[in-house]
Order: sequence, then C-alpha cells, then structure tokens
Amino acid sequence: MTDHPSDKAGGGKSQIWGGRFERGPAAVMEEINTSIDVDRRLWREDIEGSKAHSAMLAAAGIISAADRDAIHGGLDRIAAEIESGGFAFSRALEDIHMNIEARLKELIGEPASRLHTARSRNDQVATDFRLFVRRACDDMAAAIRALQQALVEKAAQHAATVMPGYTHLQTAQPVTFGHHCLAYVEMLERDRTRFLDARKRMNECPLGAAALAGVPYPIDRAMTAKALGFDRPTANSLDSVSARDFALETLAASSICASHLSRFAEEIVLWTSPHFGFAALSDAFSTGSSIMPQKRNPDAAELCRAKVGRIAGGFTALLIVMKGLPLAYSKDMQEDKAATFQALDDLALALAAMAGMVADIRMDEQAMRAAAMRGYSTATDLADYLVRKLGLPFRDAHHATGAIVALAEKKNARLDELSLDDMRGVERRIDKDVFGHLTVDASVAARASYGGTAPANVAAEVRRWKEKLA
Repeated sequence: MTDHPSDKAGGGKSQIWGGRFERGPAAVMEEINTSIDVDRRLWREDIEGSKAHSAMLAAAGIISAADRDAIHGGLDRIAAEIESGGFAFSRALEDIHMNIEARLKELIGEPASRLHTARSRNDQVATDFRLFVRRACDDMAAAIRALQQALVEKAAQHAATVMPGYTHLQTAQPVTFGHHCLAYVEMLERDRTRFLDARKRMNECPLGAAALAGVPYPIDRAMTAKALGFDRPTANSLDSVSARDFALETLAASSICASHLSRFAEEIVLWTSPHFGFAALSDAFSTGSSIMPQKRNPDAAELCRAKVGRIAGGFTALLIVMKGLPLAYSKDMQEDKAATFQALDDLALALAAMAGMVADIRMDEQAMRAAAMRGYSTATDLADYLVRKLGLPFRDAHHATGAIVALAEKKNARLDELSLDDMRGVERRIDKDVFGHLTVDASVAARASYGGTAPANVAAEVRRWKEKLA
C-alpha cells in the first residue's frame, strides 16, 4: 500500500471529513491531530469490532450478506498485511480506524463504504479501547499469578528460615522469610482481583451508541456485544462514548500493584547490600560498574522500583484529561491511549522482572538468623513470658522487660546471654525456664495464632496457596 497524497503537508482535503472543508489541515494541525503512531496497536481490536458490526448489519438486513463477506475477506487480508509488516500506515488518515477503512476500500471497493453504517468513530474507539484494556486485565492477572507462584515456591523453601522483622526499619521481632514472602502473595492477590473486578465492570459494549445519541437503524446491539465477549451493551449512548473510567480503574489498579512491586524491590536492594548481606542475585539480574570492578548492582530491582512513577503518572495524566470534559466526546480523550499503553507495558515488564528475581534470588540463612538475634528482637517474648508465667499485667511486664533490655545494653549482651541473677535483679520471680523463650526459633514458633509467622502456619499457607494458584 502506498502513502496517500494527503500524507504531505497541505496535501488537499481530508479523505475523512473533506466534504465539509474546502482546504486540508495545516501541517501543525495534522501533527497534533494524528494518533496513528499510538493507536495503531489497536488494529486487532478494530478488525474484531468491525467484523462483529458488519455481521450484525447483515443479520439485521442493513447490508447484504455479499457485502458482509467482502468486508470480512478484506479485513482478513488487512490483518495479514499488518502482521507481516506490509501495511503502510498513513498519518493523514489520523488513526487506526480510518487507516483500516481506507485500505478496505482499496481492496473491496463500495462494500467498504457501507461498513460505517450505524457506527461512529466515537463508539468504535470506545469499543476497541475496552477490548484492549479488558485483554490487558486478563494478562495482568496472569502475570501476577506467575509472580505469586514464584513467591509461594520461595516461601516453601524458607518456611522456617528466621529473619528479623522490622518496624520503622528497626529490628522488631523475629519472623520467617517464608512468612515475609507470603505477605506479598496476599498483597498481589488483592492486586489480581482488582484487575478482575475492573474487567467485570468494563465488560459492556459501546458499539451501536454511534457518535453520542444512538442510531435510527434496527441494529441488534446485544448481538455485537455477545460476538465480542461482552456481557451486555452499554445502557446509555452518552456514557458509552464518553466514559474512560474503565481505563482509569485499570490504571489505578496498576498503580497500586506497582507500589507493591516497588516495596519488594526496595527490600531486594537493601538485602543485597553488604550492610544487610541477606541475599544475592545472580548475573542474570545484576549489572556491573563502568569504573568500580567490585560492584554488583541490583539494577532490575531498582528499575522495578522506579516503574511506579511512570505507572502512577499515567493514571494521573488520564485523570486530569478527563476531569473537566463535558459530555459526550472531546478530542482530549485521544490522549487516553498513550498513557494507558505505557503504564500497562511498564507494569507487565516489572511483573515479569520481579518473578524472575524471586526465582533467582538466593538468601543467606545464616546472615538473616544472625541479624534476627541482634537488636533484642525477643524482648516481646520476655514480656509475654512475664504475663503468662507470673501473671503480670502486660504494661508492668513491658516495663520490667525494658529495664532488662537496658541492663543488657550496658553489658553489651543479648538477652539470652544475661545471667538468671541479672534478670532476677529486675524481677525476682523469673525462673531459669525463661531462656527457652528467648531464642529466635522459640519466638517464631510461638506465633502460631491465625496469620502468624510460625513455621507450621507458613507450611499450611503454602499448601493453601499452591492449591489456589494451581
């Protein structure tokens, strides 16, 4: 296919809406108006929607069966041309919809001109975009599930591996690394269901709403909705063409998911630093330095951490585009796709990279255990011992434990390195069995309440998640 004459600046009337205008657009107008560089990736959805529309038109007696067959044959040929790289996209034709329609007319002639009966580019693009975002929601849900599966496998390997748990990035209490992994599995499940919820809400078909008011033809919108896999047609023609909340909801879900990935990525950056020394990534997910030969940089994690800025930026950009638009369609809405495409591409890449890193990362169990033993991480276990064994009110037990921790700090010793006499100097009723409660293993094993970090809990949750994600 050759370029159209109007591809050149000042190349005459528009082939799209030239009947109303005597002159073609200025070059700068063409530049700001065209969207083909962005929306060309909707070609599959556009052909799918056009086939459904033409089949409905024929079934309703609005076009002939022969026209329908010619349209479908031409659309199939266009799909083959695009897939093979043999389709010449024209910027003068503005968008993917008119590019396909113009090529269809070259291929089959007059029947192509009947395809746009009872349809506008407004409901056409709304339908194409919903199809694309709906498919993206399915893809994101699948990618999230793959990451969850990687995390569950890692949790299974480390159900009893002790590490320090943090609040304020200060040592708090011992936890298991398996439990830590499963925390992200829970977050990601909420992310996954957010995409599925968004998909369910957007699964209504705008096709047939036309420009904004509906059409005077006896169309069957339920037929096109069913053909395209929608649950039903949209119920209001104005809303049909002006709504982009389905994209906003998907971008909001993407932003939340990206924030979860960013949190985990930050932990990988910390864990792989020599100051923590908890983990290492292989060469597959690390880079070096151009000047410092000893460096192994967790660049994949850092880039996943950064993606949330672009993804949340896409959500904000579209939200601001939509916030002041009167009903129904405005050209501002052409800006919806660039932000959405970029955000979804970024999230898909980040999810794949994170799943790769989770499978790749190797944890140093000894280093994590040693870190868990520092910082008086079993102090709460001592307070709980005083409550259970001696019947102290928790606030009194908390006070006594604080005094014992202060003593340990003065002696530069761990709690389990203090003598029984040291402890009895604070609370005389403490017995020697207290030391059995002050190990990190005893601490995590004791946290057997529902949702707790006990290794038995982790093993049970691993089994549950494996079954759920299978």
